[in-house]
Amino acid sequence: MNSGTLDTTHSGTPPDRNPAIELRGASKVFRTPSGAEHTAVRDLDLTVGRGEFVAVVGPTGCGKSTTLTLVSGLEEPTEGEVLIGGDPVTGIRPEVGFVFQQDAVFPWRTVLSNVMAGPRFRGVPKAEARERALDWLGRVGLAAFADRYPHQLSGGMRKRVALAQTFVGDPSILLMDEPFSALDVQTRALMSDELLELWGGGRPGGTAASVVFVTHDLEEAIALADKVVVMTAGPATVKEVFPVRLPRPRKVESIRLEAEFVEIYREIWSSLGEEVRITRERGADRVA
Repeated sequence: MNSGTLDTTHSGTPPDRNPAIELRGASKVFRTPSGAEHTAVRDLDLTVGRGEFVAVVGPTGCGKSTTLTLVSGLEEPTEGEVLIGGDPVTGIRPEVGFVFQQDAVFPWRTVLSNVMAGPRFRGVPKAEARERALDWLGRVGLAAFADRYPHQLSGGMRKRVALAQTFVGDPSILLMDEPFSALDVQTRALMSDELLELWGGGRPGGTAASVVFVTHDLEEAIALADKVVVMTAGPATVKEVFPVRLPRPRKVESIRLEAEFVEIYREIWSSLGEEVRITRERGADRVA
């Protein structure tokens, strides 16, 4: 349907000439414990516009998470380029927020202290860090739990802490690696709605963060994103990019009932399903 270089949002606007994120021919090769080489992603071209919400789907183990680590600066590409705002990524950058699959909280700190930690590490005065943390705890509905510890919270509440931890840093780039995968279906839908509300609220100045959201759940990807990127079986590269022109604002559970949603799902699955089958056949061959 679309090439990997297409950059069209749900609104049908032209490609961003000054995109937030670019990967140009990016490849990443890891050395395994046995000394062999493993190529996680190969010749990866991907563009994310400013304020754009991009979901990345693909077979298990194809290299989706590696794509995020390249953008974050946690890993360097073996070949190719990764750029943020036109500048090469040479390390971890303060404008990039990362929400991991596992909760990245300090178990010995209170909820308030966890959310304050990022600003404090960046040199923000304690009083200001506390004020900002309390503001974000209020936005995610946890103001009454500021003095609790992570083990006293439900899974959904801990994810709210993770969102507050990330948004309090005012990121212009938001990377999310299957952040809701461990939650039950109902809580997952609520968290998706909450994420859209926080993202749609924008940053100071009215600019929304640019989001790259990795998920195994195609319905989640369509419900959240401006475009869905389908990755090939590993080593991953971009196979196709599908614009999602569903209107915003969205409610995850209701948008899934729309006829256009079902049509988009079928179209993307026809592409993604091929890669899932390839991955399964490879696994069966290894067992045999």
